[in-house]
Amino acid sequence: MSSAPFSLPSDLASAQAALLAEREARLRSEAERDAAVADAAHARARLSSTEALIAYLQLQIGKLEREKHGPRRERTQRLIDQLELQLEELVIAATEDELAAEAAAAKAQTVRAFTRKRPVRKPFPEDIERERIVVEAPTVCGCCGSARLAKLGEDVTETLEEIPRRFKVIETVREKFTCRDCEAISQAPAPFHATPRGFLGPNLLATIVFDKFGQHIPLNRQSTRFQCEGIALSTQTLADQVGHVSAALQPVFDLIEAHVFAAVRLHGDDTTIPILAKGQCTTGRIWTYVRDDQPFGGPAPPAAVYYASRDRRGEHPQKHLAGFGGVLQADCYNGFNPLFDPTKNQTPITAAFCFAHARRKFFELVDVARHPRRGRNARPASPTALEAVRRIDALFAIEREINGRSATERRAVRQEKSKPLLDAMEAWLRQEQGHLSRSSPVIEPINYMLSRWADFSRFVDDGRICLTNNAAERALRGVACGRKSWLFAGSDRGADRAAIMLTLTMTARLNDVDPKAWLADILARIANLPVSRLHEMLPWEWKRLRQGESPAPQRAA
Repeated sequence: MSSAPFSLPSDLASAQAALLAEREARLRSEAERDAAVADAAHARARLSSTEALIAYLQLQIGKLEREKHGPRRERTQRLIDQLELQLEELVIAATEDELAAEAAAAKAQTVRAFTRKRPVRKPFPEDIERERIVVEAPTVCGCCGSARLAKLGEDVTETLEEIPRRFKVIETVREKFTCRDCEAISQAPAPFHATPRGFLGPNLLATIVFDKFGQHIPLNRQSTRFQCEGIALSTQTLADQVGHVSAALQPVFDLIEAHVFAAVRLHGDDTTIPILAKGQCTTGRIWTYVRDDQPFGGPAPPAAVYYASRDRRGEHPQKHLAGFGGVLQADCYNGFNPLFDPTKNQTPITAAFCFAHARRKFFELVDVARHPRRGRNARPASPTALEAVRRIDALFAIEREINGRSATERRAVRQEKSKPLLDAMEAWLRQEQGHLSRSSPVIEPINYMLSRWADFSRFVDDGRICLTNNAAERALRGVACGRKSWLFAGSDRGADRAAIMLTLTMTARLNDVDPKAWLADILARIANLPVSRLHEMLPWEWKRLRQGESPAPQRAA
């Protein structure tokens, strides 16, 4: 049964009235939706602020209990350290939620922005070095244009900035003038700060975030260091600033992420990261994907992107690589398998497995440095494993000669030199597989390679593929070393935040850029930089501009 046709007004006046009514209803609906979003963001920001306040009070109680019971309460001290790290993550999360609530309130226009209560900042020391910068005063009245101005006073903005091995406070003076004709007050605009309501300069902010994420120094230790240098910056204050910095640098992370997944070949790997959850640590993961075209002479600059997850389920890399359709170099982790299956992935990824992983399994059976320490129970070195290591090392020797050449040249050399060695190695492995028993320790690495031989041998037909996945392993080396210093991530959001900052610092290092200087320049300029020029903040573009070269044209995504 067909529905009745929609009736339209017969005259122009009725049609205009209907359109106005429909427009008013649509605007009212959009306003109500924006108000609901702003209310939700406001509630979320208030909840985050309350959680940070509770953690701060718990920390104060713990410190008071330690003072009451004495320093012998070692367990109390460990709990205090844990509470300080929890407070750090909560304050950063509260700052991010506050910024989101402010943005939502600006759209709604009917909801007041949420402002979180912050601890009262202590004054700077009187003996600290100060630099006075006087902003050029207006010469004419901004109201009537008269030149008869008289100084009325001045406003001084104090910004704590860092100079290597010393601190200084920059006093930015904005003189105020009053017009003798119309009595209007004229004054230069307030100076820009890298973080809203911030009092730390971009160089000091870059030092804080680089020490935390690049040098693996937690904020509570940084606060102690500042205290020793005569500057009172609490962990809560530092965490608040880190929250602002991570929100400000998100656009740069997005550009690096897009650059990485535009590659034709990626290195992928992961490592463990402890994540705090309800008083205990769970074993989470940091995933990295590295774009490095230098081995085959590619012009694209190298970059690395990181992600965090609470577990190692395959859904995480499958989500990360959902839009990627090139070559993925990785270990033989089963979570990658659906990405290689054309029946499960619309844009199947080509697998290329790592010979360094395969070699390691053989090398463990012939490690002459470990066997003497095992005493009488040590197994003799396996001659089969030793021969496998020798054959793989012959392939590595060829790769060292062609590293940096074009993909066409690499493929030609591999077809001439590597392919005969690889074919002989496959035949030898299959022969050894038929002679060895299932209980032999060397049968496992042999099966590991032969069951995936097509993916291991793919490098001889593609000059872009590397023999190993060492690029991704090098990118994770800092995480593996750093987690011994910062012990664990305070929350899932803290792990995600660490992944963003690791992306920035590692990408800078891959391009031979000082991460600290680069971050300082970004924080000083990003607020006034148009979106169309944001790509100039990428490490390789930033380096090119610093060297006096013209920036490369921005490529379409």
